[in-house]
Amino acid sequence: MKTIQFLIPICCITLCLSCKEQEKKQPTSSENQVEQVAETPKSEGMSYAEISVKEGGKWVDRKYEGGGAFKNVNQLDVPKEHTDHSYYIRYEGPGWESDRVGYRLYLDWRNAIDIFGKKTHQKVLPKVGQDNFDSYHEMSDWGMDILKAGKSLGIGSIGRYHDGKVLHFENVDATSASVVNTDQQSTVHVNYTGWETAGDKIDLTSELTIQPTNRYTKHTIKASQAISGITTGIVKFDDIELIKKTSDNGKWAYIATYGEQTLVPDTLGMALFYNTESVDQVVAGPDDHLVVFKPTTQAVSFYFLGAWEKEKDGITSKQEFLSYIDGLLKELNSNNQLP
Repeated sequence: MKTIQFLIPICCITLCLSCKEQEKKQPTSSENQVEQVAETPKSEGMSYAEISVKEGGKWVDRKYEGGGAFKNVNQLDVPKEHTDHSYYIRYEGPGWESDRVGYRLYLDWRNAIDIFGKKTHQKVLPKVGQDNFDSYHEMSDWGMDILKAGKSLGIGSIGRYHDGKVLHFENVDATSASVVNTDQQSTVHVNYTGWETAGDKIDLTSELTIQPTNRYTKHTIKASQAISGITTGIVKFDDIELIKKTSDNGKWAYIATYGEQTLVPDTLGMALFYNTESVDQVVAGPDDHLVVFKPTTQAVSFYFLGAWEKEKDGITSKQEFLSYIDGLLKELNSNNQLP
């Protein structure tokens, strides 16, 4: 009898401990929700824009000498001393990128746009040019500066076509730039005050926007006066065919090139999409395939892109590239804009 009385409390204790262990093993509904949220994948893609200047040095003629680290700024009034290879702005101007490709604008008299080929979908611009001013001309784990811009506009930048040549930004009273990053897109704003060419002096604004998973940049420009010859384009190389196509409704068109046209050297596709009603002519310049706009003070938007063969999961053939840009042209034909 005493043995039974002794066993009953032990059984009760064992039963209670077992129940508690089961409670620990069975998460509550709120704990299930936390686990589900934690396992939900993040949205794909990223975009980023920046402008970064050196601190602690001083101007000696038109070179910025000395100083320490580069500092990112949201807005910059470009110093009068600044020109190409002044060593003041990291990689010479603002940069912007998606998970596919990066771009930079030479924020000096050249005013060309260059392409950073990316071998990763991760953000790369914050580390570009930190170890050495132009180290990005050498292949690294993230990629490199790939476009041979030379004396051209690069891709999608602005100049003025006059008397058979392209006038860049040699004479400007003031230039300022700013960057804005949101979850949906990244944007570079540039204001040119007093841009003087061929006897005309105007102000020009430029807005360059990229979205997280897109290769293309939307470029919107606006001039203070309606002058002839404002132009954009794609750098021209010998033995690289110019490809042209117009949408079914005739409202949009593109110019494009594909082939060995990088510093690596390897294969790159480039395309520029424009609204046909805004364009006066498509013409071959000395260094560029040019799209020349009609005189206007209204905002004009167009799109440009680069597609590098070493891009992660990228485009590796001409047929694939043409299929890709034809798809974008169909989108413009249907919706009058790219998403």
